[in-house]
Amino acid sequence: MKKLIKNWYLIIAAGIFLLSAIVFFGAGESSIISVHDNLDLFIAQFQMLKNTNSFFAHGVDVPFLGGISRDNLPSEFSLYTLLYFLMPSYQAYVTGYLLKIVIGLGSSLLLARDFCGNGYEKYRPLAWMMGLAYGILNVFPAFGIPFASIPLIVYLVRRIYKDPSLKWYAAIFFYPLLSYFSYFGLFILAYMAAAFLWLWAKNKKCPVGILIGIAALAAGCIVFEYRLFGVMLFGGEETIRSTMEAGSFGAAQIGKTIIDVFTKGMFHAESMHTYLVMPVCLLYFFCLNISYLKERNPGGIFHDTFNLLLLVLLFNSFIYGVYYCEPFRGIVEAICPPLTGWQFNRTVFFSPFVWYAAFFLVLKRLYDNEGALLRQAANTLSVAAVLLILLSGTRYNDLYHTGKAKAYELLKGKQSNDLSYGEFYSSALFEMAKEDLGYDGEWSAAYGFHPAVLEYNGIATLDGYLGFYGQAYKEDFRRVIAPALDRVPESREYFDTWGARAYLYSGSELSIVSAVRDYQVSDHDIYIDGDAFKDLGGKYIFSRIELSNAEDVGLMLAGIYTGENSPYTLYVYACADTPLS
Repeated sequence: MKKLIKNWYLIIAAGIFLLSAIVFFGAGESSIISVHDNLDLFIAQFQMLKNTNSFFAHGVDVPFLGGISRDNLPSEFSLYTLLYFLMPSYQAYVTGYLLKIVIGLGSSLLLARDFCGNGYEKYRPLAWMMGLAYGILNVFPAFGIPFASIPLIVYLVRRIYKDPSLKWYAAIFFYPLLSYFSYFGLFILAYMAAAFLWLWAKNKKCPVGILIGIAALAAGCIVFEYRLFGVMLFGGEETIRSTMEAGSFGAAQIGKTIIDVFTKGMFHAESMHTYLVMPVCLLYFFCLNISYLKERNPGGIFHDTFNLLLLVLLFNSFIYGVYYCEPFRGIVEAICPPLTGWQFNRTVFFSPFVWYAAFFLVLKRLYDNEGALLRQAANTLSVAAVLLILLSGTRYNDLYHTGKAKAYELLKGKQSNDLSYGEFYSSALFEMAKEDLGYDGEWSAAYGFHPAVLEYNGIATLDGYLGFYGQAYKEDFRRVIAPALDRVPESREYFDTWGARAYLYSGSELSIVSAVRDYQVSDHDIYIDGDAFKDLGGKYIFSRIELSNAEDVGLMLAGIYTGENSPYTLYVYACADTPLS
């Protein structure tokens, strides 16, 4: 029993990992998985690559957005992508979720051991709990592993600085297998360059190891994400990035944005620091620096690692806010035109790691006071941080939402209103419809569904969701949806100034896609240019709504389908002058 009590942190970590595995593999495809920027995006695209045998293909187009190059989708030389190549889609998703925990915890432990040196054993419980907290953060799922691996790249950079050797350069070269260049890699290179200059100025000696490390990481990014670099540097096609508008804020809005992202983060990188981690860190910040002033050691303020971490947090928040200053953004884009439309405020994606690194430092210093009460307080705070993440109902907390749905089903005897993974895609229903229609790859579109549902089920779509495709196709597709955009100014601005979601929009509502069981709309008309749809080669519209004006826009009902395990009633319409199979 004493041994168990002594290793309490191991029991908590193992318990949470096993709980996650049991819930997700036990519930299977009845799990409630986040839709936004997840089921409606990457998961469907990975399944589409599998359906078309395109993971490793070259010189081919994939069947969405009217047919775009395979090179526009994530590289096959990525751990997360490879999971979908090797496993069925749901199993790959859960495995990625669990790997995120393992990588976040493991890389945090490596960094903590390196940072603490010979005293690591003393801080071992804190290292495990903070690594666990970082590993279970509910961040953007497709980039969960890149988020989780940030402590690893910090560890590797520290290693090449202290002990330059081939094995560390090789490790940095292969690091992009765990990361993603446009969200993380470019920023990591920039941070490394800043560290290189700072260390050179500080030590009056060129840190050659860091410089070689930068070269090794850059080479790894190019090799493992060769498709991305090929498209960016040699594509030649004008993309929707050229017409994206990030918005232009005034000084007050920029200031509010900086404060908001510092105190709350942003939804793709929810660090849950607002209610515990930030208050503790800010309280410690004031106590720490007041003590430096009392001791007449103001220089200590500028050399304390904790203050440096808070400075990084402020920098990331500042960059996030100032990105919305149009003149500043224009300067960046003028200096480097390939960055036009690119969100260089993604420095905020590094803030969750920095918050928990700062929190670890506070708790570590509580340990250093040697008092049993302070040590117990540090342990309690570390457990509270983990529980706060685990029990939060944030957008990407699939474990929480699945558990809540299963509890609701058990207590109420009925299913929750959220659709499960299996229900969202309803593969059996769409296979039934395809077989009945004699579907053979004809171009189609979704109405009332995310196009991802069709993509996942092997249906070629004229619509889709991607942040990087041809501007010419955006303009062609706009002709199809112009009647809807003309009726709803908000949708028109949303599409014209962004355009990543090339959907069939409603002509009366802001959105008609919702992954809920109780699905209702007030307007059953569809507002499209039927001729423009046919000009793009469109034949079918798969709708969750029974259309009241189908004939008016040149459509005829081709079939109505329901399935025992699907919440959908599927209405399939075909262009009226297109012979049905």
